[in-house]
Amino acid sequence: MAEFGMPPQGEEIKALINQRLKHAMTEAGAKVTVDWRGELRHLYVISMPVDMLYFNPDTHRIRAQRTLDPARNHEIDTDPWGEAAQTYLHDLLRQRPANPDQVDPDFIALKDELDDSGQREPGIVSPHGILVDGNTRAAALRDLGVQNIKVGVLPDDTSRLDINSVELTLQLRKDRRRDYSYINRLIAIDEELGRGRSEADVAKDFNIKPATLQRDRWVYRLILDAIDRSRTADGVSLRLIDFEQHQEKLRELHRDFSTLAKTDPDAADRLKQTRLAMVLLDYPKTSLRLAEDDFHARYLDSRLPEDLKSAPGSAAPVSVPGLPGVTIPGPSSDSEAAEALTNRLLRAKAVARDSSGSSPADVAEASSLMRKARETFDVAVKLAGQNAELVKRQTAVPERLTDAADYVTQCANEFAEAKAKRALDEEAFDDALIVLRESLESLARQAGRTFTAPGEGVAWLLDAARIK
Repeated sequence: MAEFGMPPQGEEIKALINQRLKHAMTEAGAKVTVDWRGELRHLYVISMPVDMLYFNPDTHRIRAQRTLDPARNHEIDTDPWGEAAQTYLHDLLRQRPANPDQVDPDFIALKDELDDSGQREPGIVSPHGILVDGNTRAAALRDLGVQNIKVGVLPDDTSRLDINSVELTLQLRKDRRRDYSYINRLIAIDEELGRGRSEADVAKDFNIKPATLQRDRWVYRLILDAIDRSRTADGVSLRLIDFEQHQEKLRELHRDFSTLAKTDPDAADRLKQTRLAMVLLDYPKTSLRLAEDDFHARYLDSRLPEDLKSAPGSAAPVSVPGLPGVTIPGPSSDSEAAEALTNRLLRAKAVARDSSGSSPADVAEASSLMRKARETFDVAVKLAGQNAELVKRQTAVPERLTDAADYVTQCANEFAEAKAKRALDEEAFDDALIVLRESLESLARQAGRTFTAPGEGVAWLLDAARIK
């Protein structure tokens, strides 16, 4: 990992830090403990002018949000310590991750707490004044007009990798810090794995199960692939932040995709494409659950307007790497159609939200396409919902009987046990059987009116209830 480079006032800041560290050591001042290169390190806490310190350009708290403004993000990449970059970082630290147009309620709560009670937990700073932990607190203190911030100071040989590692380990303590947003957490996991660490170790650090980590890696790859597919000829594309509010939908998609892929990979891909399209159209989870693998072919394809339909084609066989001449069937035409539609919507969504970089005509056309898609999906979702309700009603009666049979089986087991222990209430048992008989007679009367040629089960019921 490349180094940051020295902040403009780095040496001046380091001199002031060393002066105050000497005083803290003389006075046996307070300390804060961090995980430093695999072992605990106790750092002296000092007070520093908050305006003198630099926001960390690499902080995971706003990593995805940086792409909101490409021009300002470029300032961070080229001059991270300049006023423009630091002002942008300050602005991002205030914003709500899922809706950058709003101030984050957690940031407001933090400001109120700092205003009422002062700073309770120290931040962490590098020897040259880069905020490692406490970026959001520093932003809030600046907004409040507070002059100083309490910080622990890392060793002189601190690297960029050390800064990122310490920030991550402190964040995962889950004390009084704001959680990373969903996308920023995915980025942090991916970066840790990219350093060559094992999935087991990273899962342990993030306090999640290995299966959860694998699910999150799948979702992150899906998002990156969707962003790549959304890129237009003009370079416009979706951003990581555009998926921030869809955490639960994407997790459910992984679950259903993984289950179906075990038996039918092609159907699983159709499911993935259709539900991703519905995520782009901002449907709730309850609607996404109606989209099964046949949703596109059964409810959607015939209703799509012409400008959303793909040209029919036949899938070419796919070669098997390492086995010359061996091929397997390519994706079905239904899968290709579902993928083509999702690609159109990905690009349209990217252009529709890019009012600053795309022409007004392109934005209007993309927005119109998204509206048409939403109207068509609305009809398809309604039909799928009606069918799901019909299936539910059709299966409700047999399921009730199956549940009743389970209870009767359990009753038989408990009857034998009660009899062996001479604990059977024979009178209560007889009364309960009368209630059961009345229920069966009522069901038999309904079945007798319905079935003109009863099957074996219905015939038994009619005979048991003596209904002809």
